[in-house]
Amino acid sequence: MALKLTILGCGTSSGVPRIGNDWGDCDPNEPKNRRSRVSIIVESATTSILVDTSPDLRAQFLACNIDMIDNVIWTHDHADHCHGIDDLRQVFHKKGETIPSYARPFALESLKRRFSYAFEGNRYYPSICEARTLEDEQLIGDILVKTVDQPHGVITSAGLRFEHAGKSICYATDFGEVTEAMLLNYQNCNIFVVDALREDPHPTHAHLKMTLDLIETVNPDHSLLTHMDKSMDYEQLCSILPENIRPAYDGFVIDI
Repeated sequence: MALKLTILGCGTSSGVPRIGNDWGDCDPNEPKNRRSRVSIIVESATTSILVDTSPDLRAQFLACNIDMIDNVIWTHDHADHCHGIDDLRQVFHKKGETIPSYARPFALESLKRRFSYAFEGNRYYPSICEARTLEDEQLIGDILVKTVDQPHGVITSAGLRFEHAGKSICYATDFGEVTEAMLLNYQNCNIFVVDALREDPHPTHAHLKMTLDLIETVNPDHSLLTHMDKSMDYEQLCSILPENIRPAYDGFVIDI
């Protein structure tokens, strides 16, 4: 194994089903349509990186039998990507030391302000996260991480490329436009996990045609659609997508 990818969650900010048992167009009898909020883990043999702390993090870790990660990256500071930060406390207790925690500067400052106890601690509780700036290119453990800023409404999100031992996984969620820098970062990767909120256009997220056009341009070996809402039925998508493009589902694991 050069790299391992685990899809912890692949749903939009409301998840599927939405509160009220609202499945939309998704078949409730298909387990792969049950989607928690987006998060992944990328691993080499010696390094693990959690991307985003979704509000469903505890349930995701339990479902995937995960109790330890080495590092965390936040793509941005929206609630569905960071509000599970407190679940890192259990990882901290098992690890016995603070968790290196990366984000772009503006997102990191927001997280430190909103969750100050996690980064600074207080007289009763130690800090659990060690704030680090997510650079354009840096080694995290033995995984090379290349980052690009993606337009996402009035902010940007971090688009990520993970490289190790000649293999690569790219992760592009929460973007509403495609830039030249994004195209360069995602070119010719082995696995491309990419936002595809729905078929209809959206002001701050990629819709299906935008995503398929991006995939065609960057030419990955295989692609997985993520951040999908209740209109994106798993089997229906499988019936119209090429063999090398599939909707992700919670708990999906692949080694490359």
